[in-house]
Amino acid sequence: MNEPKTTRQLGAQGPVTFPIGLGCMGMSGIYGKTDESESLATIHAALDAGVNLIDTGDFYGMGHNELLIREVMRTRRDDAILSVKFGALRGPAGEWLGFDTRPAAVKNSLAHSLTRLGVDHIDIYRPSRLDPDVPIEDTIGAIADMVQAGYVRHIGLSEMGSATIRLAMAVHPIVDLQIEYALVSRSPESAIMPLLAEAGIGMTAYGVLSRGLLSGSLPKDRSDMRGHMPRFATENRPTNDLAVTTLDALAREWGHTPVQVAIAWVLSRGEMVVPIVGSRTRVQLVDALGALTVHLDASQRARLETLVSPAVVAGTRYAAEQMRTLDSERAG
Repeated sequence: MNEPKTTRQLGAQGPVTFPIGLGCMGMSGIYGKTDESESLATIHAALDAGVNLIDTGDFYGMGHNELLIREVMRTRRDDAILSVKFGALRGPAGEWLGFDTRPAAVKNSLAHSLTRLGVDHIDIYRPSRLDPDVPIEDTIGAIADMVQAGYVRHIGLSEMGSATIRLAMAVHPIVDLQIEYALVSRSPESAIMPLLAEAGIGMTAYGVLSRGLLSGSLPKDRSDMRGHMPRFATENRPTNDLAVTTLDALAREWGHTPVQVAIAWVLSRGEMVVPIVGSRTRVQLVDALGALTVHLDASQRARLETLVSPAVVAGTRYAAEQMRTLDSERAG
């Protein structure tokens, strides 16, 4: 077995990262109750293991996630590449209110993120979605101003389609696109990934376990947003449970866990791809990082792509209203 590479670069001009990043969204209640001390220990454990890409959003827990990460950054800022999404609006009850990526909103959101995180710059700053009321050129231009001023190092995108990516990169270099990508979520392959390869843009893949679906995880209470996602709906469970059982059987056959095989498949998609894992505990983190020792040969990849594919799962990755906000699904 070949030894795994210890770094990947986000695009032609982006930072060098560990092959796997840590997504912290789940540490702020979106999947149900969390243990803050365990969350902090998990971030520290990730950094100890060499993971340096730490991904968050200013709307995760309405600022809670950034304040959580701040506790780690007090002593470990130099160990981390901070990736921050902005633009999603939420109310005090946690409801989603739309998006705002006007230039003034960009700079306002950045100022608050810098304060909550307790840092003087953010390494990768990105709009969380395309704002239908604001040209992407205006949004990227405002972030470019912040790069020039020293508050941001690099610009990324999230869930953007091919046409939007081209418009954005004409304004300023883009280091990566963050987008959902997994064995059962493969729409980026048709147009978006070829464009990224052509343009020298990396891809940070979230949802690599399809929100825990591929590991057999289920919503635990009403505070878990997966209870509103079609793939976890009662009527879709029998179909999707079969996909989970198939992945589990393949992983056992190959001597790994389903989590490791699913992440290893994403890693195998090319050096441009860095999977973001949403480990909320140190146990989950150890399992995820085990993917780095998994080598899938061509035959194994072919079996996975046939037996555990979008064709064998029921339901879209988001509910219909949220799917309509995804420029990546409309345009590429």
